[in-house]
Amino acid sequence: MVLVFFLLLWLSVTNGGKTTLARNLQRQLPNCSIISQDDFFKPESEIEIDENGFLQYDVLDALNMEKMMSTVHSWMKNSQHATGLPDSESTEGVYILIIEGFLLFNYKPLDTIWNRSYFLTIPYEECKRRRSARVYVPPDPPGYFDGHVWPMYQKHRREIDDITYNIGSNDGLFIQKPELQSSEQLVVTSVNQKLEKRGGSRSGNIYHNI
Repeated sequence: MVLVFFLLLWLSVTNGGKTTLARNLQRQLPNCSIISQDDFFKPESEIEIDENGFLQYDVLDALNMEKMMSTVHSWMKNSQHATGLPDSESTEGVYILIIEGFLLFNYKPLDTIWNRSYFLTIPYEECKRRRSARVYVPPDPPGYFDGHVWPMYQKHRREIDDITYNIGSNDGLFIQKPELQSSEQLVVTSVNQKLEKRGGSRSGNIYHNI
C-alpha cells in the first residue's frame, strides 16, 4: 500500500477557533491526527519580558519549534500508529495531519512539508471578548491584550501577507470571521478535492472570505 501524507497548516489569530475546528475536522477526515503548537511553549522561566513587564508569549522564541518539527517528522514516519488504526483499516493509505497554531507561516521549515493551509481571523472586538473570557496560566495581566497580544498579531499578520506572496508552491485559504459549520464544510470539501488530485502539482494561494 502506498502511504500518502497530507499535512494541513491551520493558522489563526488567538482565540480564532482553530482548535475547535481542528478537533471537529479530525472526526470527519480519514486517519487524522492533530499537533498543536500551543503544546510546545517553553517554561515561563524562559519567556522574555518586554519593557512594559509583559511576558513575550506571542513570539517564536517562546516556543520550542525544533521539538515541534521533530514531532511532525515522527508522525510522518509512524502515521499509522499515530492514528491508532491498523493498516487494514486505513482509508486508501491516506494519513492526514493537522498542525494548528498561531505562528506557523512565520516558521520557514514548515514551508517544505505542508500541502494545504488555512488562516482564520476574527475582528479585534470579538478576539478581545473571547480572550477575556478564557483562563490562562499564568493569567493575562491588565492591558496585556492591547499592549502585547493584538500588536503582535498585527505584526505577524503583516509578515504573513509578505510571506504568502512567496509561497507559490502551496495552497492556502484565508477565512475571515469563521463560522464553525461553514468553515468545516469549506475545509472538508477542499481537502477531498485535493486528495482526488493527489500526485498532481500544487497550485497557488487562494484567499477565501466567508
